[in-house]
Amino acid sequence: MSMIDIGGRVRQGEELDILAVEEWLRKQNIELFGVPVVTQYAGGASNWTYRIQYENRDLILRRPPAGTKAKSAHDMVREFRVQKALKSQYPLVPKMVALCNDQNVIGCDFYLMDRIEGIIPRANLPEGINLAPRNINKLCINVIDALIDLHQVSYQGTDLETLGKGEGYCRRQVEGWDNRYEKARTPDVPSFDSIRQWLLSNIPEDVKTCVIHNDWRFDNVILDPNNPTELIGVLDWEMATLGDPLMDLGCALAYWVEEDDSVTLKSMRRQPTHMKGMLSRKEVVQYYFEKTGLKTDNWKFYEVFGLFRLAVIVQQIYYRFYHKETQNPAFKNFGVFVEAMFVRCLQLTWQSH
Repeated sequence: MSMIDIGGRVRQGEELDILAVEEWLRKQNIELFGVPVVTQYAGGASNWTYRIQYENRDLILRRPPAGTKAKSAHDMVREFRVQKALKSQYPLVPKMVALCNDQNVIGCDFYLMDRIEGIIPRANLPEGINLAPRNINKLCINVIDALIDLHQVSYQGTDLETLGKGEGYCRRQVEGWDNRYEKARTPDVPSFDSIRQWLLSNIPEDVKTCVIHNDWRFDNVILDPNNPTELIGVLDWEMATLGDPLMDLGCALAYWVEEDDSVTLKSMRRQPTHMKGMLSRKEVVQYYFEKTGLKTDNWKFYEVFGLFRLAVIVQQIYYRFYHKETQNPAFKNFGVFVEAMFVRCLQLTWQSH
């Protein structure tokens, strides 16, 4: 099994019209040699991602899933422009190649970028990568530092200025995710009423406005195959916006499963934060504040919000399974995961009394 993240067989019903893509690419004066090899990356709950290998070019194509109605949820034009605008200040962004918003090519917007060859750390590091705890610690610090660097990007006077509304971000987020949970509720999951009320009653003023990634996880970073503690890329900029950096950190920590978490939470783990050498959630927050100089006397809010937002995301998927809109057996226990995050939120809010 390769340590490098590579594409696999294209899923049935998700075939790419490579001839139409290739014809369009040549019209953009992009020089291509050889017969393309097309593979697809696993996942697919969000945007569909393909690898197109030529003799002289290794490309990644991103497009929305078929039947997408809410364009804002899978906005390829925005995702392309965000990365293009960020690249000069934030080198970890992949190099954008071309954007197509002509629906006549493959029936949807899509964009292409140069592939970054490297390791993507998922629930576990790939087989064959055996890092000592001190190197795991270095990897962990580098991932946090990359988030801190993003939060220092200068957006004013650049194309990034129109990325979001900025001030008032915390309140908009709480109210928005509160509404989403109400719409996605099923009879077999907690109402979250007490947590939602707690969040609405504890909304802080934004500590500052900056570019935030909004989906910061280990499986969205690419590591150097020759030095797996070093980052060479950051992916998935679909939800990037202007907002409060502590909201970005709180949402990132919702995925941060530790060794002493509940069995249910540990079964949800999708990044290697359990490994010896990784910082604890508490240590991550301490490190972030020391490095950035930011302060808050209301950190609990950000942590609870991150968990609640993740619970809503999981519940939105479970809602589809509950109503038989999807048969994917992987979603069967998502209601149990929502319950586990509710319990964690309760524990945190009780601690604040």
